[in-house]
Amino acid sequence: MAGALSSITRCNPISHLAFSTSNPKHQLLSRRFTALAMSRSDHSYWSSVHSEIDTHLEQAIPIKPPLVVYEPMHHLAFDAPQTSAPALCIAACELVGGHRDQAMAAASALRLMHASAFIHKNLPLTHRPGTRLTFDRTFGPNIELLTADGMIPFGLELLARSDDPDQNNSDRVLQAIVEISHAMGSQGVMEGLYNELEHDKSDGEEGFPVWWLHNVCRKKEGTLHACAGACGAILGGGSEEEIEKLRSYGLYVGMVQGIFNRFGGNACAWKEVKELRDLALKELKDFDQAKVITISRLVETKVL
Repeated sequence: MAGALSSITRCNPISHLAFSTSNPKHQLLSRRFTALAMSRSDHSYWSSVHSEIDTHLEQAIPIKPPLVVYEPMHHLAFDAPQTSAPALCIAACELVGGHRDQAMAAASALRLMHASAFIHKNLPLTHRPGTRLTFDRTFGPNIELLTADGMIPFGLELLARSDDPDQNNSDRVLQAIVEISHAMGSQGVMEGLYNELEHDKSDGEEGFPVWWLHNVCRKKEGTLHACAGACGAILGGGSEEEIEKLRSYGLYVGMVQGIFNRFGGNACAWKEVKELRDLALKELKDFDQAKVITISRLVETKVL
């Protein structure tokens, strides 16, 4: 992988645009992925998964008294851009023979974790360089910060509530809580966010450090998606081997999504994406291939 990674230093990756098949600047990469476009049934599957996660979260975070707590949490949770990690959690659960209801709480928790990280990254602090991705700021930065901090334990609480003695899933739920806590910690997503902020300070420098792919993309999007794959397999009753394969698959999916988000349609990114895609698909070769078709779309196109 090192040989392919070295090519990134010879490219100009300044673009921060998200991948879009409708953006003419991204035609080279778009054409490659359009050739792997999702079937109508695949699109319907991912749409239904995202819709059910949204419904679950809407019920979990109703706008009710005290409004000072629930209104900003509801608003900010849904205002953050979506990530494919929650949907991957559901798909991984179903791939190992589970039902999506078994992983719905974990998927919702992952959505909240992502929203929390997004809010922390985009707090309007004047010492951060450059123009950052922003959203409609209905609440002040103090409320945003407190709400983002509260989303993490609330997400874990949602997952803990899914403990059902009738399903004998206590050990699996506890294992998923540990997975999410570790993924969001100082050696996971939080480290990736810190590394990204440190890297942004040198955006104007010539060239691009190779470590970005491992220390930002791998730690941030990669860790979140690896956690999603593992949690889905755990809650679906997968074996240890299946859990580790879907953890690795999620890692590669997250890194691909991270490259899309950072580089957009930069032609140089295609080499990295292709290599990560090949590694990801190798992790799925021992699963039921009829079920693999849908989940594999996560590395073949951007589904969000």
